[in-house]
Amino acid sequence: MSEQPLRVAGIDVGSSAIKIVVLEDFEDRKPNVLVARRERVRRRDPADVTSSLFDACLHKAGLSRADLDYTATTGEGEMVEFRTGHFYGMTTHARGGLFLDPDARAVIDIGALHARAILMDDRAKVLSYRMTSQCASGSGQFLENISRYLGITIDEIGPLSLEADDPEACSSICAVLAETDVINMVSRGISTSNIVKGIHQSMAGRYVRLINAIGAPHVVLVTGGLAADVGLLAAMREACEAKCKSAKPPEIRAHEQSALSGAYGAAFWGAFRARKLARKGISLTAGQGLESETGMGAGA
Repeated sequence: MSEQPLRVAGIDVGSSAIKIVVLEDFEDRKPNVLVARRERVRRRDPADVTSSLFDACLHKAGLSRADLDYTATTGEGEMVEFRTGHFYGMTTHARGGLFLDPDARAVIDIGALHARAILMDDRAKVLSYRMTSQCASGSGQFLENISRYLGITIDEIGPLSLEADDPEACSSICAVLAETDVINMVSRGISTSNIVKGIHQSMAGRYVRLINAIGAPHVVLVTGGLAADVGLLAAMREACEAKCKSAKPPEIRAHEQSALSGAYGAAFWGAFRARKLARKGISLTAGQGLESETGMGAGA
């Protein structure tokens, strides 16, 4: 008799984008990913975007909300009324990162407002973490602000950075000072490629300090929206070679679905919790808001 999978959804509500994964989870074999999507909020109500995207994902998967065994949220997902439970972002990015790259023993999640480095074991248990300060100069939102000022799209930043031949140093302390630096660079005729490379180097330096602080494992997976920025990844690899304290600098990797790492992790922890509760004879329905992970290792 074949195993009956759990049908679960993971929803990662970010400040700039909503990420949703719907999958079938099995205990003894690889999951079957039904849908994985990301959509920018773009000045709309995040709750409305989440609800409409969720229903679109379920429709594509041929499911209804009632067909799901668990709907797990992360990020700012506690505002999702139809959730079954909510999980901390550290635990979901660790679990999702391990799924996307089984070699990874750390993830560095670079979001719109902050970045965090998370050290984990081979079961995605969070061992340690460090976050950037409140200053936005290490965030995706800062990079978007700079791209608008320079008159380029966020997708153009990475390739332009790779073309730099003499990157210009930029403030790594404060977003306001960094933006002032950029204005001065433009007035001095510094090329766009050298400006963005300098910004990438500044951001990469902050991220490497986080990686050093958690112990710099052999493989670090970049998650979050900026994982698709090839220029930033290149700057991080260069910074690791120069500044990492370990004898062998960690390998900085990204996955084509790195931006969905939190949603994947939420789905997997949701499946874990659903099985655990089922063994206790507890049945959950969406919207109870009963489940909330508050420890360093979800589902412990």
